[in-house]
Amino acid sequence: MPDLPPPGRAPLLIGGFAGLIAGVLAGLWRFGWPMPDLVAGAPHGVLMMCAFFGTLISLERAVAVSQAWAYTGPLAGALTSLALIAGAPGLSVALGFLVCGVVLIAASACAQRRHDAVHTRVLTLGAVSWLVGVMLWLWQQTPDAAQWWWLGFLVLTIAGERLELSRLVRVSPTMQRLFVLIIALIVLGLVAASVGHTSVLGGALIALAGWLFKEDIARRNLRARGLPRYIAICLLSGYLWLMAGGTLLLTTPSPGSAGWDSAMHTLTVGFVFAMVFGHAPIILPAVLRVKVPYHSGFYLPLVGLHLSLALRVIGDLGDLFALRAHGAMGNALSIALFVLIMVTTATLARARTPTA
Repeated sequence: MPDLPPPGRAPLLIGGFAGLIAGVLAGLWRFGWPMPDLVAGAPHGVLMMCAFFGTLISLERAVAVSQAWAYTGPLAGALTSLALIAGAPGLSVALGFLVCGVVLIAASACAQRRHDAVHTRVLTLGAVSWLVGVMLWLWQQTPDAAQWWWLGFLVLTIAGERLELSRLVRVSPTMQRLFVLIIALIVLGLVAASVGHTSVLGGALIALAGWLFKEDIARRNLRARGLPRYIAICLLSGYLWLMAGGTLLLTTPSPGSAGWDSAMHTLTVGFVFAMVFGHAPIILPAVLRVKVPYHSGFYLPLVGLHLSLALRVIGDLGDLFALRAHGAMGNALSIALFVLIMVTTATLARARTPTA
């Protein structure tokens, strides 16, 4: 079956970004910031983990396998994202994401068949982790246990992609075996976290951060200029937050207690969004066939993200609600600024491209 042309992929991406916008606003609503009624009480975690990241990564995987059927995954994710924002019942939303997850696994397995390697197996494992989370959410009618598997989905996906790129620096067999051991420990940690024990997962994430610091090509690219150096700084700063989040999970914080907000958002905002900031100038051209030329303004939202997250962590650990709320607003503004810069850069580059 033929691949979907780039113009047909844009609506799927927009559906995912609708989930991002609603998810961020729903998170700010929890801090008491005035928000539209549409997002008041909306499920922040589900919107971010499923509507945005689930749709986005399904689309990325569909582009990778270049098969029309694989786009039914992000299509289901985008439509379900819009249904969730519109207030559709939880059961129909969960079933929509279930379809998205099954197709994501099929696309991941297709990529793995074409090139069977450790990194493609880890990517497939990440897709399975996301589906496990959706099934737990469907079964328990609450995302409390599912959130760990959704977090695992993001961590495993990033780890698999970084291992693939680390082949450029020839990872030794010993370090590859260590990587596999860490991945196994992460899966074990997800199981334990589902029943309220996060210390194993915390230790595994610290180990993964250490492995990435040592083996990732990012450290070597710090000496480069332009886009490679920007990406390297995004990745290495994200690994610092991964280590911080793992350390916080060692204390097994409970929802609502000091350390809980910090643990969740050092991982999802500090680690995951630093990866998004770093990879977006590469992924957007691959998905939409648009140019995103590098410029130094890319650093502005990255710095804002890290500073506001530090503020949020200090507010959480120091029981200073106002500081935590302003940190969360800073996170949201940094993400919004990043999206604005990406869209503006791509639009200007397209306008400058001579037509045939």
